[in-house]
Amino acid sequence: MIQPTVESRLVPFPRRIRPAKDYGLPADDAKRMITLVGVGHVFDIGRAVREAILQRRPRVVALELDPVRYQALMSRSRRNRGASILDLLARFQSRIASKYGVEVGDEMVAAARAAQEAGSELALIDDDSREILLRVWKGMAVREKWRLLSSTFIGLFAGKERVEAELQRFYQDERAFLGEFARELPTAKRILVDERDVRMATRLRQLHETKGDIVAVVGQGHVDGILRNLAGLPVQIVHLRELRERAGSPPSTASANVTLHL
Repeated sequence: MIQPTVESRLVPFPRRIRPAKDYGLPADDAKRMITLVGVGHVFDIGRAVREAILQRRPRVVALELDPVRYQALMSRSRRNRGASILDLLARFQSRIASKYGVEVGDEMVAAARAAQEAGSELALIDDDSREILLRVWKGMAVREKWRLLSSTFIGLFAGKERVEAELQRFYQDERAFLGEFARELPTAKRILVDERDVRMATRLRQLHETKGDIVAVVGQGHVDGILRNLAGLPVQIVHLRELRERAGSPPSTASANVTLHL
C-alpha cells in the first residue's frame, strides 16, 4: 500500500500518459481540466469511479480523504473511536452501506487503485476527520447536538426506501436540501460543508497550477461548493447520479443527510 504523508499529501505513482484527444477536448484544455466526480460513501459505485478515472488518466487523482482515513480504508482496519459521536456516525454510515452490499468508502479505495493503474499521482485534499467532527460537536449548542443525535439514531433504522426518497429530494433541489440542512444544523453545515469546500478547492487550485489535469473524487454534497470556489478554472462534473446509473443502481445523487458530507 502506498504510504502518504501529512506534509506532502501527494503520492507519486509511475506515470503513463493518455493522449489528450481521449477527453474529446482540445489538447491544451484536456491537460488543464479539473473533473469533479461526485460520490456517496455508502453506494456500490466503485467500478463506475474506476472507469471515470481510467477514461481520463489525469496527472493527479485527488481524494476527499486525510492520511489517517486513507490508511484505514486501504488496510480496512477499524478505527478506535470509543463510545462517541464519531462512533455513532460511523455506525450510521456502515448500516446504510450494508444495505447496498458495500463497505463505507469502497469508492475511495477503487479511486486510489485506479490512480495507480492509470499511472496518476494521488493527492489527499481533506482535513483530519476526527478534528473536523470534534470541532462540530464542540461548536454546537445543546439543541443542535440533540437534533444531530436524534436524526442519526433514527437513521440507524432507516430502510433503503427512505434513503432513496432523500436522494430524490436532494436531486430535485440540491440548494434547498442543503439550505434545510443549514437551518437544522447550522454549525455542522458551516464546518462540515462550507469550510471544507473552501479548503479542498484551494488545494485543487494549487494542484492545478503545478500539475495540470486532475480528477477529484469528492462527496456529491461538496461538488457545488467546490465548483463555486474554482471560478475561472476549467471544470467538468460527473454526478453521483451518472455513476449510479452506470452501475445499474436506481437514479439518484447523494447520500442522506449528514452522510452526504462526511
